Amino acid sequence: MMQTTLARVEVPETIAAHYSELAFRALLAEVNLTPKPGLVDRRNCGAHKDMALKDFYRSADAIRPWLPRFIQQGARTALLPASDVLKDLRPIGMACESAMFRATAGVNTHKGSIFSLGLLCAAIGRLHQQQREVTPLAVCQTAAAFCHGLTQRELRQNNHQQTAGQRLFCKVGLTGARGEAEAGYPLVINLALPHYRSRLAQGSDPELALLDTLLLLMAHNGDTNIASRGGVEALNWLQDYARNLLHNGGTHQPADLHSLHVFDNACIERNLSPGGSADLLIITWFLAQISQSHP
Repeated sequence: MMQTTLARVEVPETIAAHYSELAFRALLAEVNLTPKPGLVDRRNCGAHKDMALKDFYRSADAIRPWLPRFIQQGARTALLPASDVLKDLRPIGMACESAMFRATAGVNTHKGSIFSLGLLCAAIGRLHQQQREVTPLAVCQTAAAFCHGLTQRELRQNNHQQTAGQRLFCKVGLTGARGEAEAGYPLVINLALPHYRSRLAQGSDPELALLDTLLLLMAHNGDTNIASRGGVEALNWLQDYARNLLHNGGTHQPADLHSLHVFDNACIERNLSPGGSADLLIITWFLAQISQSHP
């Protein structure tokens, strides 16, 4: 009978701590980024009446100690077929979610990020244990292998529509976080990460570069958070708005922030919050740091 884990195999604590800290900082980088249309930031609570900036800080602190556990589980299961790993990650993810909900008194601040960062951290652990280079592409490809067949199992089959993502798949065909993960995060690897790196290489202010990258994600992402709140019409409106801002120059100068304030107000008026794009922005920042720093 095949072992489900490798006994006592762990990533060195310093390496696990390095990547875990980057993942934690990615959560803070996203929520502190201001102004973000419809999202909680240092300016306002966006289109949310049930959460504020302090909730995200508490949530990130609650998630932080679980991030090394994903890395270590990825290492322990490194001999398993990649498609068998997800079931071993789920209990850690569920425990991490419970810690988040306790910290926020039941508010869902980071459920999507627990899913994505958990996958990416486990992928890092697997790559390290297999003595393979930890690069953004390798990390995303490994996460995709973990999720092989996920959309088929949870969206096309056995779909009891218990989650917003499952209901939206049945209604309009959006695959959401599951589909993006199973595909290896193409919006990040092929679009957001190259854009963010390019802006930084051009000497752009890091916050303006990250805001511009958020607009790019909003323009292209089939965000289930938006579709859940306002339907396909709202998603089309948001994508068109973001595309128009990018077409008119995006956020290259501090003066460009005014257009984001206007966009923010419009999202709040429509009760729209692009949480799926925010999750992808967290991944983008995290992978960008992996590219630049090594333990």
